[in-house]
Amino acid sequence: MLIDTHAHINFDAYENDSDEVISKCLENNVWMINIGTNFETSKKAVEISQKYEKGVFAAIGLHPINLDTGLVKIKIDESEGSHFEKEFDFERYKNLARSKKVVAIGEIGLDYYWKPKTKRKLELFKEKQKDLFLKQLELAKELNLPVIFHCRMAHQDLIQTLQQSNIPTIKGVMHGFVGTTEQLQEYLKMGFYIGFNGIIFKKIEGINFEELIRETPIEKILVETDCPYLTPPNFPEERNNPLGVKQVAQEIAKIKNLDFEKVAEITTKNAKDLFKL
Repeated sequence: MLIDTHAHINFDAYENDSDEVISKCLENNVWMINIGTNFETSKKAVEISQKYEKGVFAAIGLHPINLDTGLVKIKIDESEGSHFEKEFDFERYKNLARSKKVVAIGEIGLDYYWKPKTKRKLELFKEKQKDLFLKQLELAKELNLPVIFHCRMAHQDLIQTLQQSNIPTIKGVMHGFVGTTEQLQEYLKMGFYIGFNGIIFKKIEGINFEELIRETPIEKILVETDCPYLTPPNFPEERNNPLGVKQVAQEIAKIKNLDFEKVAEITTKNAKDLFKL
């Protein structure tokens, strides 16, 4: 058994065949958590999860690039449609979390990939993202739910923000981790799990995925796909889906010199422990 702890079957890429994809995954003993990136996709993730007795769960949250700061333009295909939100509606998301299938707040965090060019606007942009992030951390604390962290080109700010918040009450996973070994160690010190997905098959300047995987205790690893993105090599479809989590687990097993079955067993236990599945 495997659990894809970060999927997006709630995205438009699966609009015509989401039920078929999910059924195939469940038949192959792959469970999944579908992740919201704004209210619309969060709501859809919850609706999808409620159609299945087991094996399909939801996380809800407002992704930083879906915050309409008025300071930067985002490519539509990066933000899953045009559902930008000017502010975080705490009560609206809280009500959505009433579903027993909601197992986390996420994906939330910081993303400096699309950013303003002037110093003044950039400072305000970062301030707005941090404010959004802290509000969603408060929601997670209030609901006693773990957090699925998104971070792109902002690790030092995220680490600092987390260190200044109430860390002992926060549990979570650093989704699709791309950072340095030093940053990895900071997150591990905070007690967070580390999520690895198909990006480990890519070459990124300054990033050594093999080293990151070796440095992360298997008891702290979660496997994920981030589908429909990051399709692993030799996957039978161009569009990724939760079945792609097997290739990720196989690569981790190879790097850590462990049996695939052991990696599947431990990462599944990790996911069940963190998300109380």
